[in-house]
Amino acid sequence: MRRASERPMPDDELTAADLREIWPILSLDERVQGFRVLPREEAENLLFGLTDSDLTKLVLALKPSDRRYWIRLLPPDDIADLIQAAPADEREGLVTLLDERTRHEVNALLAYAEDEAGGLMNPRYARVRPDMTVDEAVSYLRKLARQNLGTFNYAYVLDEQQKLLGVISLRELFTAVGDRKVRDAMQTGVVTLQENVDQETVSRVFAETDLVAIPVVDDEGRMKGVVTVDDVVDVVQEEATEDIQKFGGMEALEAPYLATSFLEMVRKRGGVLAVLFIGEMLTATAMSQYEDEIAKAVILALFVPLIISSGGNSGSQASTLVIRAMALGEVQLRDVFRVLRRELGAGFAMGTGLALLGFIRVVVWQQLWPIYGPHYMLVAAAVGLSLIGVVMLGTVTGGLLPFALKRVGLDPASSSAPFVATIVDVAGLVIYFTVASFVLRGTML
Repeated sequence: MRRASERPMPDDELTAADLREIWPILSLDERVQGFRVLPREEAENLLFGLTDSDLTKLVLALKPSDRRYWIRLLPPDDIADLIQAAPADEREGLVTLLDERTRHEVNALLAYAEDEAGGLMNPRYARVRPDMTVDEAVSYLRKLARQNLGTFNYAYVLDEQQKLLGVISLRELFTAVGDRKVRDAMQTGVVTLQENVDQETVSRVFAETDLVAIPVVDDEGRMKGVVTVDDVVDVVQEEATEDIQKFGGMEALEAPYLATSFLEMVRKRGGVLAVLFIGEMLTATAMSQYEDEIAKAVILALFVPLIISSGGNSGSQASTLVIRAMALGEVQLRDVFRVLRRELGAGFAMGTGLALLGFIRVVVWQQLWPIYGPHYMLVAAAVGLSLIGVVMLGTVTGGLLPFALKRVGLDPASSSAPFVATIVDVAGLVIYFTVASFVLRGTML
């Protein structure tokens, strides 16, 4: 992408930074008006920094002649993203604005899913032949530098069938002996991405290798394009946003918060909320099974919020940790028993700690305000033992539910905190009243 000019701007001239600062509060007409008065290079700076959604709306709002100019400044991968974000009836018109070469490249990119490496890559990159000398390669790359290449950090060495043989950084190329063959200066241990891998895998490979660009190849090793780290930044943000929204117990939004329609927002949130509500109805059903115990020892009902919240909180912690570990590749399906052992141990340790606090609470309150009756020590024991069981249930449920979802092909992030809490609430009540019935039998019950 081209850089904005370094020259100072006159005091009365609008800059890209000025417009970007007020962009969220402007109407579409105001955005277009502001964009048109920007100096050319400032306008380019703003254009390249917009999200796919904002970029598409801006381009479609421009006059046809302006639209043609600005869309041709974009690299093919950004154009493909723009077209995918555009309404279906506008896509063909946008494609016709492109020159023949770019149209061919964009159509090839549109054949890939948007969240695959092939859909993220830029088909324009620096390529050289293995039998070139270093001087010949440098001369050739100087000519390529005048074109709109997506990345120019590395030169990729391809054979006649376009199969990737190796890679050489421009620094290494410019410092190598001039008459040396490229094949003798290149590195052959090249990290690559298959064209159909998902964007989450792409971001993980970048995180593991610290590279700024990775070539994309097909099943036969033919190079198709390059994914750069700036593309992955967008992917990471998108994936993190989606996971965070799912953690909150809702479907992921397809557009930014303020750009999502009211009805779509209600649908995304209300559906999951209804499922959680139906699940929480089971809590009332579970309590109804212990009406006699509650009638005989009303004091037991006081501790219901304490018990179920402790189980839900511990489960939420476990699910969050495991889902994040899965997203980072730290935990695989084969690690399920290791996670089970850890969460059992953690649940017992944390449950014991909370049980001690709960026991002390009952005893101290009884001394200050004697409301628990003569059998308060048994009540304290029932609360403490229940906390150990419920917290262990919470950590195990929260730790294993992401594995179960992933095993059946669902997104582990769907095992969000609210879902885990709902499951543990119902089971926690059963544990609590079962323990209380056993401990208090013959006294309060």
